[in-house]
Amino acid sequence: MKKIIVASFFLVFACKAVKDPNPHRFDKDMQNFKAIISPDNVVVFTGSSSVRFWKDLQDDCQNMPTINTGFGGSQASDLLYFIDEAVLRFKPTKVYIYEGDNDIAQGKHPRTILKTTKKVTHKILAANPDAKIYYISTKPSPARWAYKKQYERFNALLKGYCDTQEQLKYLDVWTPMLGNNGRPIPDIFIEDSLHMNRQGYNIWKNTICKD
Repeated sequence: MKKIIVASFFLVFACKAVKDPNPHRFDKDMQNFKAIISPDNVVVFTGSSSVRFWKDLQDDCQNMPTINTGFGGSQASDLLYFIDEAVLRFKPTKVYIYEGDNDIAQGKHPRTILKTTKKVTHKILAANPDAKIYYISTKPSPARWAYKKQYERFNALLKGYCDTQEQLKYLDVWTPMLGNNGRPIPDIFIEDSLHMNRQGYNIWKNTICKD
């Protein structure tokens, strides 16, 4: 019993000890975003590397004028810190967000990520009360399959949150990226087994761009 109590204490302590990384590691990315010219009624896609590496975003989502402000390696706390540079300055009518993947890999609790996500929502709607926000679920990947339960928990929390907010929508990319065996489809990833190839982005296109 003592061993269980001690183990639980260290687990809780470890979760509390996870701090937000220094957001200024993305200062150069924010400078690059300043050069982007925003069209009217623009749609912003932002978040971590899965968005950043979506090179065919404009072609895939031809039904909307898009801007990609993804910054690889980012966490929800980074997006919150740079919400003006990555989102608000463009005055978007819609915002698509992919965060949480790196947060979980760094040991953050799903509820902690959701709390930051709510702050992001508040910032966007405070600047534009008519904006629509689309939260993309975390994706499954072979490289991070060990965190499966944490990802599923965060996705459930994120969906539950979006379902209670009229201007939010949850987009599930987790399910279509799984094979019949319930594991990530290996052929839709590049060599690192984390980032997607064109086949992976085709799944995102069919799931996301129809909205």
